[in-house]
Amino acid sequence: MRSSFETTARRGVVVGLVAVLLLSTVSGVAAAQSVRGASGTIVVEEGQTVSSVDAVAGSIVVRGTVTGDVSGAAGTIHIAEGGRVGGSISGAAGDVRIGGEVGGDVTAGSGNIQVTETATIGGDVSVGAGYVRIDGRIDGDVRVGAETIVLGPNADIGGEFRYDAAAFTQDPAATVAGGVVEDPNLRDNVGSFTLPNWVAAGYGLLANLLLGAILLVLFPSFSARLAGRVSDEPAKAGGVGLLSLVGGPILLALIAITIIGIPLAVLGAIAFGLAIWVGAVYGQYAVGAWALRLIGRDNRWLALVAGLVGFAVLDAIPILGGFLVFGSLLLGLGALALELRNSFRTRRGSGPSDRQTTFEESFSDSQAGSSAERKTDSQ
Repeated sequence: MRSSFETTARRGVVVGLVAVLLLSTVSGVAAAQSVRGASGTIVVEEGQTVSSVDAVAGSIVVRGTVTGDVSGAAGTIHIAEGGRVGGSISGAAGDVRIGGEVGGDVTAGSGNIQVTETATIGGDVSVGAGYVRIDGRIDGDVRVGAETIVLGPNADIGGEFRYDAAAFTQDPAATVAGGVVEDPNLRDNVGSFTLPNWVAAGYGLLANLLLGAILLVLFPSFSARLAGRVSDEPAKAGGVGLLSLVGGPILLALIAITIIGIPLAVLGAIAFGLAIWVGAVYGQYAVGAWALRLIGRDNRWLALVAGLVGFAVLDAIPILGGFLVFGSLLLGLGALALELRNSFRTRRGSGPSDRQTTFEESFSDSQAGSSAERKTDSQ
């Protein structure tokens, strides 16, 4: 018994380490022609040239040259003095500081934005922030919405400066060729930034993989039975899934009609949302397990990866991909509902000694299944 629990603990550690490795990468210096991904810190060093930066990171620092665009979400985006961005900058960050050269536009949402006296921006600037200080040269128009805006003595704006701020200060030495215009409707309409689609899809896949790994570690026998139900009774599982998906919100609405039922409805809505997520992951895992059995393989971890990654790829197909992913949700949600019902009936109909026997059999089955997997993999 002790060795079994130690094996389970080791598996948990492995799952945790894999999750950490997937959700972040080692901080380092940009070395490729195009920097794309997630990292602790991305640095383009002095004398180094890359084609573009498109990333989610703790910090994005450019001391060298980026010939194209810089786009991303970060704690800090810093274009150092001497650094050069040939294209545009688009990002969301806690702090944006531009002290070098930017050939294109700057679009950013941030807590603090500073364009220093050594900065040169060739295009337009559209930013939203808590605090904005501009003290460099901008050839195009400027649109700023912020709580506090400061135009420093070295500010040189080639176009119009349009702003909305609670506090605005312009140094007498600052020059604005197109004039300064206060626009009260500007604050909520500038500096918007949307994460790239690949970032959202990638993090969604990682979250699903992590949830699937947790389910397989904690409920190995239940997960195996659920996958078997999807392959043996796909029509029944899909029908129950559709009924659950439609009937769940109706039931919650009926519960919420009475004042005393509102707290139950809120808790039920949270549980229903979690069930949909678990059902979606289980459905894709079950399809992956079915596909592997067709080629003579039976490995739950490989099934999890194959199912989730496969459906992530299919989801990129217009229209058809959405239908396939929705179908896997119905299969998983229906099989989940059926297995939970059967488990509840089994436990309700058995006495204390039967429950203990059922637990021991389930534990023995999970260990036997793990041994069979290791034997299959070794062969």
